[in-house]
Amino acid sequence: MLNEIKQIQTHAELLHSTADVEAALDAMAAQINLLLAECNPLVLCVMNGGIVFAGKLLTRLTMPLNIDAINASRYQNQTSGGTIEWVLKPGLPLKGRTILILDDVLDEGITLAAIKRYCQEQGAAAVYSAVLIDKILGHDKPSHADFVGLTVPNRYLFGYGMDYKGYLRNAAGIYACRDL
Repeated sequence: MLNEIKQIQTHAELLHSTADVEAALDAMAAQINLLLAECNPLVLCVMNGGIVFAGKLLTRLTMPLNIDAINASRYQNQTSGGTIEWVLKPGLPLKGRTILILDDVLDEGITLAAIKRYCQEQGAAAVYSAVLIDKILGHDKPSHADFVGLTVPNRYLFGYGMDYKGYLRNAAGIYACRDL
């Protein structure tokens, strides 16, 4: 497996540098700070992919907030999605709260739609979402993000929380695999 990971990493194409991503994070934080300044949001980090993005974004947010996690995974360290598996639900109550969902990538929008629906079913007052990457698919998605850092073509990505078979989430930059 490690040889495969090294091969993928060596031959990947850099789509967005660390500087590009950090600038996108600054712009997103400014938008979120403006819109949610008085909302006392509960921020839900979508595990595991959202952890790097959330960590980088949270230090830029200036309003009081609570943090929790949710894990509704379709990939389970694979390169294609399946059915949603609810691994972790938030421990804090969502009822009456403004929710800000943070995730690494908006791919097909199925997972984000399910998480938004869950938050609404739990009585959230408002549900917003922020994604570091929005993939351009060329067709409608069942859910869209309110805040988007960067857009990319529909390719398999890793870095800044996105993984290749559970690895490379820690890569600095957004990379596209050349061959799977």
